[in-house]
Amino acid sequence: MSGCEGKDSWPELVGERGETAAQVIASENPEVEAIIVVEGASVTGDFRCDRVWVWVDANGFVDRVPVLG
Repeated sequence: MSGCEGKDSWPELVGERGETAAQVIASENPEVEAIIVVEGASVTGDFRCDRVWVWVDANGFVDRVPVLG
């Protein structure tokens, strides 16, 4: 458990299009911003309860479980 409010992981979205996953995350936890990131990109390492990285492959499909952070 992350200590944050609301749903904090979305394993069911692996394999979905990144844009679709971001919309689902926003609808299931309106307290967070879902940010699509292409594998290999650099992101900040700080933990935030209002952010979900949606990691996608080169074709735009989610390839990791999106989690708060």
